[in-house]
Amino acid sequence: MQMTQNRQSSPRIDDEQTDEQRLHHGSDLNTAPAGAGEPAQRARRAAFAKRAAIVAVTAIAPISWGTTYGVTTELLPPGHPLFAGLMRALPAGLLALAITRTLPRGDWWWKAAVLGVLNIGAFFPLLFFAAERLPGGVAATLGAAQPLLVAGLAIGVLHDRPTVWRWAWGVVGVLGVGLVVLGPTARLDALGVVAGLSGTVLMAGGVVLTKRWGRPEGVGPLSLAGWQLAVGGLVLLPLTLLVEGVPSSVGAGAAGGYLWLGSMGGLIAYTLWFRGIGRLPVGASAPLVLLSPLVATVIGTALGESLTLLQGLGFLLALAAMLAAQLNSPKRGRR
Repeated sequence: MQMTQNRQSSPRIDDEQTDEQRLHHGSDLNTAPAGAGEPAQRARRAAFAKRAAIVAVTAIAPISWGTTYGVTTELLPPGHPLFAGLMRALPAGLLALAITRTLPRGDWWWKAAVLGVLNIGAFFPLLFFAAERLPGGVAATLGAAQPLLVAGLAIGVLHDRPTVWRWAWGVVGVLGVGLVVLGPTARLDALGVVAGLSGTVLMAGGVVLTKRWGRPEGVGPLSLAGWQLAVGGLVLLPLTLLVEGVPSSVGAGAAGGYLWLGSMGGLIAYTLWFRGIGRLPVGASAPLVLLSPLVATVIGTALGESLTLLQGLGFLLALAAMLAAQLNSPKRGRR
């Protein structure tokens, strides 16, 4: 099988930034003059509908990630976080390379390596390690801090100064998730907390750098996802063999769990995620990760768990924070 390298290494950012600006301003219903007329109204509605569609498709990624904790604890062999990360990354990355037949070129070799380590190679084992040592609620609450970390990193990397609106709703999102998933009996394991926080920081950095670098000309999100999954898998392969080894047995349930995590939770989810990061403002894409703990809560409810009034309130707060992040602040809306 022959693979071709992408012909140009210049970041594909001009079209995406133009699209992002158009969506961003189109979502503000107060930007057009009062007498703009019906054509301007139709243009604003079309821009709003386009952005809503992009948000909905991008949201599939964190929704699928919300199943990770349940799959890990219920289906996968315990004590093998590195192997779980390897099986989620390497087969999916190699499949993407086989489909796209596109390799990085120029400085995108080291950029793909950096992103692959941040988003996959280091993040996956920390995620599965935290999932094994912490209740799902505690781990999910640590991950809910990502929008705040993204907002902070965006100041230095993207020169994007977050508004009070974004900071406030970021805090509300963490509080909402905490109310949903933290209970009085929540067990805090020090190593698990460190792993969960470290993974959140790494993924926040990956989101910001993905937005900063864009994509090379002519390279789609499937190729970008494949590069990173392959890099992450290659990083995890020697670590898994040297430190952990492979499980002594993998039953049908575990095989199904690995297949789900590598396909829907891996290649498909990351392709949609990187596509959304390129098209949405970073302040709109990052809060979508709040869907992960909420989906985990819904799954738990479907399995027989019940929600208290306080948990229901937290659920609504987290949803409100995620939706509010898709809108411009009231101050920005006034001209």
